[in-house]
Amino acid sequence: MAEPPAQTPKQVTVIGHPLVQHKLTLMRHKDSSTGKFRQLAREISLLMAYELTRDLPLETREIETPMETMQAPILAGKKLCIVSILRAGDGIAEGMLDLVPSARVGHIGLYRDPKTLEPVEYYLKLPEDVGERLVIVVDPMLATGHSAAAALTRLKQAGATQLRFACLLAAPEGMKVLTETHPDVPVFTCSIDRELDSHAYIRPGLGDAGDRLYGTK
Repeated sequence: MAEPPAQTPKQVTVIGHPLVQHKLTLMRHKDSSTGKFRQLAREISLLMAYELTRDLPLETREIETPMETMQAPILAGKKLCIVSILRAGDGIAEGMLDLVPSARVGHIGLYRDPKTLEPVEYYLKLPEDVGERLVIVVDPMLATGHSAAAALTRLKQAGATQLRFACLLAAPEGMKVLTETHPDVPVFTCSIDRELDSHAYIRPGLGDAGDRLYGTK
């Protein structure tokens, strides 16, 4: 696991579970096939979801077991909404849905304007009651942080009030942008890597997550 920066913001959680770190190392390996990479992304995303949902509120409900009735804990209120930042975010969302199949799913599409270098929204589809749900925004890589910050801003405009962001890898530069723009949003990542290179790739990183998930170049 890459060492987090000395001044990691309090809102950032680096998930150090041994299984998460083991699977992340396998994902980083350049010889991992598309199928293997996709499988690992799904597995590690499910494990991340445990951390992201650790404090969900519970209520009790009377049920009948084969032996007797009892008051049993069950999730309270509206369930989750997982919002994928297209396209690579889908590789993370699918694994989380294995754990919480009842979650609603939203999508947001952003591209970088070649002249201004600012994120431009081209697609947005969210559940109508997004404001009543805990929204987990997912994208494998937090590089410059601008797309993630723009996505969170747009979701707040759409009424979301309970937001969390999850990624496999983060660069210190992107983490700084995201946490300064949205200091109220908890961030979960499996590693904060060393730096961005001149092409805005995370180093040591794992390459382009979208290309590795879908076998494209």
